[in-house]
Amino acid sequence: MTPTQFINAIAPAAVASARITGIAASFVIAQGALESGWDDSILGLSASNLFGVKADPSWHGPTVALDTDEFINHAWVKVHAQWRKYPNWQACLDDHARFFFDNPRYADALKVRGDPLAFAAAIVKAGYCTDPDYLAKIACVIKVHDLTQYDKVAA
Repeated sequence: MTPTQFINAIAPAAVASARITGIAASFVIAQGALESGWDDSILGLSASNLFGVKADPSWHGPTVALDTDEFINHAWVKVHAQWRKYPNWQACLDDHARFFFDNPRYADALKVRGDPLAFAAAIVKAGYCTDPDYLAKIACVIKVHDLTQYDKVAA
């Protein structure tokens, strides 16, 4: 999927989610794009999991087992993991929002949820990902694709 196709496909649901959750639509779109490779990743294609949310003990739905690259001890390593599997993107977006609200470690992020970069920085600080360049990557996707326009629509 091209970036434009991905943005056009996910933006309406991201805007609707932002109106309910306060999590910036630009962040949701950028994170989905980054995590799923513009819906070209095996996880996105096989499980409709756009955000790379693992199947932790709180998850009672279907799963898919796949390898991932994680940055551990200053090096990229392959890790085998169980991932949440969704029937469609809407279910993924709904669970994505719940994930932040249900996990106390993201309480500080929820205090800045209207600011996409502050929210991204806070989830990184809370341990959402291992990539040391994650925040810069999110910021780049938001800027290059002018995603803040969707925050204005959601307001």
